[in-house]
Amino acid sequence: MLELWQTELCPASRRVRERLTELGVDYIAHQVPVDKNKRLELARRTGSDSIPALTLDDGTTTTGEEAIRRYLGERFPEPPDADAHRAKAARLRRRYLEEECECSQPATR
Repeated sequence: MLELWQTELCPASRRVRERLTELGVDYIAHQVPVDKNKRLELARRTGSDSIPALTLDDGTTTTGEEAIRRYLGERFPEPPDADAHRAKAARLRRRYLEEECECSQPATR
């Protein structure tokens, strides 16, 4: 089982989670402290304090959004409904920003 080391606040982590969902890939998510000095478990398990990090089935780790996306692209075929999933996620994000976010700025992509 793949293991994603990430934080909810990290935009790259969010994009990796979305890509895993688009591909229909099951994974375990590990929440990592935002403070790099407190990422002891991440460093122990992956050899790095950088996120996002993806521990692969063979125990190795791929770190960084680009490397993870490259790995996923090589390993998992794009499902036929991936574009529809991306469009729906974008609509939901816009809707959240317009309806729920107490921002003073108009919603953007």
